[in-house]
Amino acid sequence: MDAPERRAWMAVLARANADALAAALSRLPNLPDWRVLRGPESGLVMVRGRAGGGGAAFNLGEMTVTRCTVRVPSGEVGHAYVAGRDPRQAELAAAVDALMQRADFHDVVDHAVVQPLARAQEVARDAVAARAAATRVQFFTMATMRS
Repeated sequence: MDAPERRAWMAVLARANADALAAALSRLPNLPDWRVLRGPESGLVMVRGRAGGGGAAFNLGEMTVTRCTVRVPSGEVGHAYVAGRDPRQAELAAAVDALMQRADFHDVVDHAVVQPLARAQEVARDAVAARAAATRVQFFTMATMRS
């Protein structure tokens, strides 16, 4: 498991809601139990921004997040930070993270949980982009030529 791969699946899990995570996990047989090590607990984080994407950093405001850490019996530890106050979402995302670290579960969980969630999120993003594109107004000016 490399860091970019884990970052990708954690991004999908952070955006998935608890019901979608639970439904995807329910389709998997023989899931090991997990033990909650920390949380789930909610708190605030400071969101920072940059003017123009490259300017000086500034504090944009605070955002509520929920975090959770779990351990599966084989020793892998899963972590999750999710936007909002849903403790179930944070715990399920942490459990999937721990399972994705196990060699014997990685491919199964990836194909049954992470990839379907990623596809659903992509479809939803495309639908929002299509609705926004339908309202786009293109302004242009015509230059007049004088001889």
